[in-house]
Amino acid sequence: MKEKVVKIACLMFLGLFPVLVFAQYSWDNLPVVKRTSFKADSFDIRKYGAIADGNRLNTESINSAIIACNKSGGGVVIVPAGLWMTGPVEMKSNVNLHLQNGALLLYTTDKTQYALVEGSYEGKPAARNQSPLWGKNLENIAITGKGIIDGNGDAWRAVAKNQLTPPEWKAKMASGGVLNKDSSSWYPSAQFLKARDEGRSMLLAPDKPLSSFESMKDFLRPNLVVFTNCKRVLLEGVIFQNSAAWCLHPLMCEDLVIRNVTVKNPEYAQNGDGMDIESCSNFLIENSVLDVGDDAICIKSGKDEEGRKRGMPSQNGIIRNNTIYKGHGGVVIGSEMSGGARNIFIYNCTFMGTDKGLRFKSARGRGGVVENIFARDLAMNNMVDEAIFFDLFYAVTFATDGVRNTSPEVSEATPVFRNMVFENIVCIGAKKGIFIRGLPEMPVSGITIRNCTLNSKVGAELIDAAGISFENIRFNTSGNDAVLKLDNVNGFRVSGLGYLAGKEKVLRISGSRSQAINLLNAGVLITAKNAEVMGDVPKDAVLLK
Repeated sequence: MKEKVVKIACLMFLGLFPVLVFAQYSWDNLPVVKRTSFKADSFDIRKYGAIADGNRLNTESINSAIIACNKSGGGVVIVPAGLWMTGPVEMKSNVNLHLQNGALLLYTTDKTQYALVEGSYEGKPAARNQSPLWGKNLENIAITGKGIIDGNGDAWRAVAKNQLTPPEWKAKMASGGVLNKDSSSWYPSAQFLKARDEGRSMLLAPDKPLSSFESMKDFLRPNLVVFTNCKRVLLEGVIFQNSAAWCLHPLMCEDLVIRNVTVKNPEYAQNGDGMDIESCSNFLIENSVLDVGDDAICIKSGKDEEGRKRGMPSQNGIIRNNTIYKGHGGVVIGSEMSGGARNIFIYNCTFMGTDKGLRFKSARGRGGVVENIFARDLAMNNMVDEAIFFDLFYAVTFATDGVRNTSPEVSEATPVFRNMVFENIVCIGAKKGIFIRGLPEMPVSGITIRNCTLNSKVGAELIDAAGISFENIRFNTSGNDAVLKLDNVNGFRVSGLGYLAGKEKVLRISGSRSQAINLLNAGVLITAKNAEVMGDVPKDAVLLK
């Protein structure tokens, strides 16, 4: 009896046995986010000496206005129309930094204005230059209005010659900086290039004080907006652009609202993420437009052992009514998700020209559980790669990578992605409609995809997946390959399958670990003629007519 209970528990974990998803929330009971509230008192930065001449550094004036507002019990700090040059600005509790229409807050390219600080990079403690706009351990803060916050990121980041037009490349070289040996890339300084060529780590360690990073300061690009351990945060209406690294980075925040913002970064901006919501609880991202150089809306929760020790999942979130143009992924979870992610609802979003639509990524060594993710009513047009993408073999090497547990043995370092439902998705143009690749020791499991139409070169490819259900899906594929390709899939059910007429091969199944593949109710006739079952598949693994 005990062995039977253990077996059922394992099947439930893999999504092969009927299981209730114990989510606290549902589409009828979405997470609730507490809102900010401010006094009507206003503090105009001009009264504190700010001058909008594009030359004067207004750092002291803006920070003085914020301090005065905070000390008086809170209110609104006004940034009027004009070009306001500044260095780092520190937010305070109960302050709404409001940029009026026509206001441009432009951050200086003088890197001496940015102190070296103990910050975070890809989920790990690291040396960074001070973020242009930041706050820590605050409550009830906002950045609102119709103005622009510009990080002047081109002064911080490298760029390859082939990423620019000839006039842009000529202007870049004329701006200063240095070229690499073959003159194929431009770097902001020799210090930056040296740190990059030597592969120097930015990670903090007991034997590496901040002062030891001075020789690579230029290499430590700051995120534009970083709020750490803050409660009740609002970003609304403003254009955030040209960040040196990530653009918006709420870290360990609670009750976060990002509404009606625009986030812009050049396509060539490395690490030019739009929003990185890391270890945050109760968040709402809505009615925003993103066009960036890396992932657009990204959910994170720390990296590897440090993330697991932090133990703060990103949870209870709503992502709705957003438009995403360029970006490596539209809505992304990972790869730094070691603290987990759960109870996230994504709907009414549009992706146009994005690399991938829904993007889930991790690797051995991360650990963490990503579960209870729900997405519906998504429109995707001209996707570069996949509409829906899972990959637990995300093998990109970062400057923050140390020694990581990459053993295939299941442990706390094994990432888990399970229990998700995606529905009502239309994609017109992609290389692949669906790609799911788990780990042999931990398949991606319990994924239901229903009521979708996907126009792509390849239909769906599943590798090391378990408990996958396709319901009422139409694949309009332009390639000659099989519509569905399953490799080592344990538990697969399809009903209401549609595809273009004339396809010789509908299905290809491979892998000695493939089993419980049920094609009897596919809605179309799948037989030995249009289904190719490779020789390594167990004889009783597939049910078809």
